[in-house]
Amino acid sequence: MKTSNRGFTLIELLIVVVIIGILSSIAIPKFASTKERAFLATMKSDLRNLVTAEEAYLSDNGVYYGGGIPNVAFPYRPSTGTTVTMVSIAGGGWSASAAYTGTSKTCAIFYGNIAVLAPATANGEPKCA
Repeated sequence: MKTSNRGFTLIELLIVVVIIGILSSIAIPKFASTKERAFLATMKSDLRNLVTAEEAYLSDNGVYYGGGIPNVAFPYRPSTGTTVTMVSIAGGGWSASAAYTGTSKTCAIFYGNIAVLAPATANGEPKCA
């Protein structure tokens, strides 16, 4: 008598579940770090756009903009989820910081003749920490 067993054994199913668990434990942290890098890139991009907007404002008004963001008088809007704050404004420069709702890290930039704003280290270059 010949019997035909079709399907998977319990051991085979357990092995597949273990393999899927191992693969997901590798993939999930990689995805989280990718999201973090995207948030940092958004903040850096917003700070670079702020440089352009500040220079345009300086050209039109003779001084750097120093108020709140966003503002009707200042044609700059950060990305959704990003909060940009003007930290310091002096006659020859300004500094600003950016925060994003999805991460605890912040970015900063300073431009012109003004004190360095950590974590930024180079004039006009946004840096995050």
